[in-house]
Amino acid sequence: MKTALAAVALLTATLAAHAQPAFFPQESETAAAEAASARDYLAAKERWHNELAAFARADQERFPAPGGVVFVGSSTVRMWTRLAQDFARVPGGVVNRGFGGSTLNDCSLFARDLVVRYKPRQVVVYAGDNDLAEGRTPLQVLDSFARFANAVRAELPDTRISFVSVKPSPSREQLLPQIRETNHVISAYLNLLPNSEYIDIYTPMLGADGRPRMELFRSDRLHMTDEGYRLWHSVIAPHLPVPPLPAAPVAAQP
Repeated sequence: MKTALAAVALLTATLAAHAQPAFFPQESETAAAEAASARDYLAAKERWHNELAAFARADQERFPAPGGVVFVGSSTVRMWTRLAQDFARVPGGVVNRGFGGSTLNDCSLFARDLVVRYKPRQVVVYAGDNDLAEGRTPLQVLDSFARFANAVRAELPDTRISFVSVKPSPSREQLLPQIRETNHVISAYLNLLPNSEYIDIYTPMLGADGRPRMELFRSDRLHMTDEGYRLWHSVIAPHLPVPPLPAAPVAAQP
């Protein structure tokens, strides 16, 4: 009961923080917040310089057409090497913008660089377990996701936002309570966010004993095997756009 009440309190606090303010903040407060955000962005750009440069080179070679689906997030996305082939029938194609070791906080900082600039019809984001491993709380992870969603919606109001739940990695089994709470509060947040959805991969990655299914993970007990990605594909595919049905042939006139 206490855990459920705590989760509700976390969600309420975050929703209030991202709601339209009832007052105008002092100019000094706004300037300080903008300066802090700019510093965080510059620091993140320096940290992820090589990854961002690789994305820029890929864009120069072939810039993705608008209207596709962008996958963004941590190494679980980056290491999905067959992503384009697995979702080859998605109209407009898919774009992989995963960068290993990243957090939801990083995704929120780079929302314009890695999502908005491609003008996708849908963005699929997977991150959060690195945040928890670094010591952030479920509330802080939820706050990062809310900032990511706000950044996308500010410029792409019609883009669908899909969050893939934090997976239960065996190497982070001690974090399962925090992972479950994070998934719970983000799912509740998405229930209140139009044109969005929560994709549950946490549950099918657990065995009958309630523990992570080892066959889905590599020897590092963190990253996934091909079998793990096949499971992800089966869960995520129904949530993506499908090609239009071919037009019915017109019957010949007698």
